[in-house]
Amino acid sequence: MTLSVHHHYWQGEFIGDEEAGRRLAGLPAAVEAALADSLETETVLAACDALGAALCDPGHPVHARLAAHLPEGEDPAVLTELGGLIGRRELTRKLRRELGSATPGRLNRADPRETVFEAWAPVGLVAHIAPGNAATVAPLSIVEGLLAGNVNILRTSSADTLLTQHLMAELAALDPSGALAARIVVLRFPSSRQEWLRLMCAPADAVAVWGGEAAVEGVAAHVPAGCRLVEWGHRISFAYLTADAWSDAGTLDALADDVCLHEQEACSSPQVVYLDTEEEEEVFGFAERFAAVLAARPPAAADTAAGDPDPAEAAEPTTTELVARLEEHLGLTRVFAAADGSWRVMADTRSPLTASPLHRSVWVKPLPRKRLIATLRPMRRYLQTAGLAGSPTDIAELSRTALAAGVTRVTPVGAMMESYAGEPHDGVYALQRYSRRVAVQADPVRFATTACLDDLVRPVVLPRPAGPLQGKEDVQEPARRLTRADAELYFRSGGSTGAPALSVFSYDDYDTQMHAAARGLLAAGYDPASDRTANLFYCGSMYGSFISFFSVLERLGGVQLPLSAGPDHAATVRAIVDHGADTLFGMPSYLWQLLHAEADALRAYGGLRKVFYGGEHFTEEQQRTLKDTFGIEVVRSITYGSTDLGPLGYQCTESSGGVHHLHADLHTMEILDLAEDRPVVPGETGRLVFTTHARRGQHLGRYLIGDLGREVPGRCPCGRHAPRFELRGRTGDVMRVATYSLGHRRFLDLAEENGGHRGELQIRLDSTEARERLTVRVERTATTDPERLREVFLAGYPELRSAVTERLLELSVEAVDGASLDRSPTSGKLLAVVDARG
Repeated sequence: MTLSVHHHYWQGEFIGDEEAGRRLAGLPAAVEAALADSLETETVLAACDALGAALCDPGHPVHARLAAHLPEGEDPAVLTELGGLIGRRELTRKLRRELGSATPGRLNRADPRETVFEAWAPVGLVAHIAPGNAATVAPLSIVEGLLAGNVNILRTSSADTLLTQHLMAELAALDPSGALAARIVVLRFPSSRQEWLRLMCAPADAVAVWGGEAAVEGVAAHVPAGCRLVEWGHRISFAYLTADAWSDAGTLDALADDVCLHEQEACSSPQVVYLDTEEEEEVFGFAERFAAVLAARPPAAADTAAGDPDPAEAAEPTTTELVARLEEHLGLTRVFAAADGSWRVMADTRSPLTASPLHRSVWVKPLPRKRLIATLRPMRRYLQTAGLAGSPTDIAELSRTALAAGVTRVTPVGAMMESYAGEPHDGVYALQRYSRRVAVQADPVRFATTACLDDLVRPVVLPRPAGPLQGKEDVQEPARRLTRADAELYFRSGGSTGAPALSVFSYDDYDTQMHAAARGLLAAGYDPASDRTANLFYCGSMYGSFISFFSVLERLGGVQLPLSAGPDHAATVRAIVDHGADTLFGMPSYLWQLLHAEADALRAYGGLRKVFYGGEHFTEEQQRTLKDTFGIEVVRSITYGSTDLGPLGYQCTESSGGVHHLHADLHTMEILDLAEDRPVVPGETGRLVFTTHARRGQHLGRYLIGDLGREVPGRCPCGRHAPRFELRGRTGDVMRVATYSLGHRRFLDLAEENGGHRGELQIRLDSTEARERLTVRVERTATTDPERLREVFLAGYPELRSAVTERLLELSVEAVDGASLDRSPTSGKLLAVVDARG
C-alpha cells in the first residue's frame, strides 16, 4: 500500500495531490471567504517577529524543525538571514517606506482638514510563482503579500523541498486567530501540470513570477485580462569607472568583491565594467590589471546546493571565451583568463552591453559618459544596478545619467550586492504592486470628528498580552541600553508622582503616536480647518508635552501659536488676543491660573471657544466656571497618556469627565484587581494595565501605569467600536493614613458636590508627636469657607470621620492662593498628595 505524500499546505493543513486538486477547483470561494474577515497588520507583524526570533536562535526547536527541510548542502545560516528579514523592525520599516504607514490598511483622513479617507487595500488574491534554488524568496514573497492583506497562493517546483510549506505552517501557528492560515496556500508541482497553474491564476488579482523571459511567458499565458503581472525577471548590472577611479587599486579590489560574491549569480552582480574613455589601450590596460586582482582571489567554494549545471550552462563560459579569443585577431578584443577556467576578463572595444556567462567572467568596455544613454537605453528593460566609482561630482552626474538610461539602482563599487530594508526592487515597491490605493469621500458635517472610518465598522483585535506585569523600574534600565536606531528621542516624565523617569523612542514610533494623538484630537472636536490654537503646555527639561502637541498640530495642519506655559500671563494673553487664538492647549492648573489672572482681558476679548487639556483633570465645577465666566463652548481632554507609553486614550464628543476611548490600534488594556493580579468584575474600578504593540526596541507589555479606572460598558453613542474606560484617579493618590485608605478623588468630589468648591485641591500629610495630620489645601475663592468644607469631608467620608473620632488623625482645611500649591517643577502639574511624613 502506497501512502499519500502531503506536499501541499492549504489554509492551515497539509494535504495530498488529490485533495489539492479538488480544492483548487473551489479556490475562488475560498478566497472570498478569507477576504470577508479582516487582517490587522499587527497580526502579521507579531507572528513574523516571533518566527524571526526563533529562526535567529539555532537552539530553538522551530529552527531545528525547519533546518531539516533545507536543500541538501544549504547552510542553516540562511534561516538566520531570513529571521532577520522578517523581524518587526525590518517589516515595519518596509511598510513605512513602501506604503507610508505601519498600518496602511486603515481608512484614515488623507488630509485632516478634509473628510476624505484613504488607505492601501489588498488586491485580493496574489499568485506567486517561485524560483527554484532560492530558499528565502518564496516565504518572503508570501510575507509581502500578507503585509498588504492579501490571500496568497504560491507554487514551488517539484524539485524543491517542503521548506516553504513548513515555514508557512510555523508562521500560521503563531496566530491563534487563524487569519494568517486562511490567507496562505503553498502548492508543489512541476511546470508541466499546466491545469493547476491555470486554476491558480484564473481567480488571481496579481500574479508574481520569478525567472527569465521564457518562465514569464509561460505564466503570462494563464494570466486573465485585468490581472497584474508582476515580473521579477533576470536583470543585468554593470560597473562604471572614471579615470581617477580605475587608477586606484582600492577600486579594483572593491570591484573584485562584487564579481566574486555569489559568483555573479545575483542580478546586481556586475557583468560588464565600463570605463569613461574612448581609448582602446586604456581598456586593454585596465583589463590586464584587473585580471591580476581576480587571479589573487581564492577559488570559488563548491555549491552543492545548486547542483551540477546542465551541459549548455557549463559550456557557455568556455564558448564565450573562445569567440572572444577569435576576435583578438581582428583587434576587437583581448582575453585574460585563468588556465583552469576559474575566471576570465574579456576586453572589448565595442560599447554595447553584452551579457556575461557569469562565474567570474567579466567584460571590460569603453563608454564615454556622453554616449551612456544612447548605448544603454535599448537594454532598459533588463538593466538593474550600476556600480559607480568616481569623485562626488562624477557620482552625482553619472547617477542621473544612468537612471535616465533605465537603471533602477545605483550603488558604490564594492557594494553592488548590499541592500537596505524597504529598498525598491527592479524599480518598484513590491507592497504597492500587491495593493490598491482606495478612497472614500464623506459628508463634511456628519463626519467632522471621524478620523478613521474603520473605527465605526469593527473593533481592532490585537494579539493578547502575555508575560509578567511591569512597572517603571522594570523598563528604566533596559531603556538605557537601547541601540542607536531605537533610541533617537529622549523624554523625561513630569515627576508629579515621584522622581522623573526616562522614556526613549525611535522617530518612527514617535510619528506613529503623534498621528494617533492627532486622530484622537479630531474625535474630541478639534477642527484643523478653522481653529486657531495657543499651545500652552510646559516646555524644557526634556518634558514632552509641548513638543508632542506641537507635532500633533503639525500633522493636523492646524494654526498654532507655540507660546508654552510661562509666568508672564499678561504677555501670553496679549499674544492670544493679537493673533486671534480661539483654542487653548495646556495643563488645567496652568490654564486655570492664566484665565483667572487675566480674566478681565479675556472676557473683553470674548474670542475663546475651546479648551483641550491634558496631564490633569478639570473638575465639573471648574468646567462650568470656564463656560459661564469665559464663554468657552468646548472643554475636553486632549488625550490620556503617559510619557513612556504615549497616547493611550482619547475623548469623543460624547465623552465627559474621565471617560476615554482606548487607542485600540496601538494598545490593549486590562483592568486588574487592586490587590490581586486578576481581572476585575466588569464595571469595577481596578489598576489599568497597558500593552503597547506599535513600539520598536522596547517591550512595554502589561505595563502598570499607576492609574485606576473602570470599564464603560456598551458601544459609545458616537458609533466607535474602540473600548471605553473611565479614569478613577491614581494608585498613588490612595493614601494609607491612620490605618485607613483614603483617596484624593473622594475629597475632590465632596468639595465640589457638597461644598460648592470650584478651585484646585491638594492634600498634605505630616507626622506630629501625637498623631498624623491631614491638611486639605484648597485654592482660595470669594466663597471659600474652610470650616464648611471640613464639615463636608467629615460628613461625607465615613472612614475619615472614624479616624478623626478615634483621635488617630488630625484634620484641617486651609484656603491658600493657587500659586502657593505645590507643583511639579518640570510639568507644572499640581501634586495631588504631598506626603511629608518622612
